[in-house]
Amino acid sequence: MRLARLLTPDGPVSGRYEDGTVVAEDGRYEVGRDGRLLPPCDPGALYCVGRNYAETLDQMEYERPEEPDFFIKPPASLLAHGEPIRYPEWTDELTYAGELVAVIDERCRDVDPEDVPEVVRGYTILNDVDALDQQGRTARKAFDGSAPLGPWIETDVDPRNLDISTTVGGEQRQDANTELMLFGPREIVSYLSKRFTFEPGDCIAFGSPANPGLVEPGERVEITYEGVGTLSNTVVDGE
Repeated sequence: MRLARLLTPDGPVSGRYEDGTVVAEDGRYEVGRDGRLLPPCDPGALYCVGRNYAETLDQMEYERPEEPDFFIKPPASLLAHGEPIRYPEWTDELTYAGELVAVIDERCRDVDPEDVPEVVRGYTILNDVDALDQQGRTARKAFDGSAPLGPWIETDVDPRNLDISTTVGGEQRQDANTELMLFGPREIVSYLSKRFTFEPGDCIAFGSPANPGLVEPGERVEITYEGVGTLSNTVVDGE
């Protein structure tokens, strides 16, 4: 099942996504006609794991981590599927990275790996936008608009063996599978849950496969995870 959120003239509605329609408790809403998609959840934080694919380590000349290496994006970084990614005027190196994301379903802490499926609502997609020439991860990755998320949450998918494809301007840039992760989804959620109390809607992103790269205004970034969907956003001039 796909779960989505829609911004209507009367406020946000949530429900089941079916062929361009959000089925809510009070009726059916057509995407585009009745409103636009919002990020599919309302997280207090997005916990993002880096350096989680061996080929990415080789490409970026990173050292292999001994445990999950993570950072946090704030809620202000969120963008919805279809919203423009504004190219900040203070960077000359904006990059994309296609990542799978677990969405937490209940307040929890200190979760064992085998219990992770019980606390996860489902999975969605993140574009981990990075201003590569800035100093430090917070400056690079936590700015407004640096976390396109969506288009919906897929509740019926096993995250451990999914094909990944990212295209930029129609050209394929990333092609991999989640089985290539150094740390698996259950291991990562459990690891972070021993350090943070998760709230419903919080997000955990599992890192990007090889070939995260530069984008320019006018280019559309489309990130597809098998069984989940496609997150699509166009980069525009930030002025």
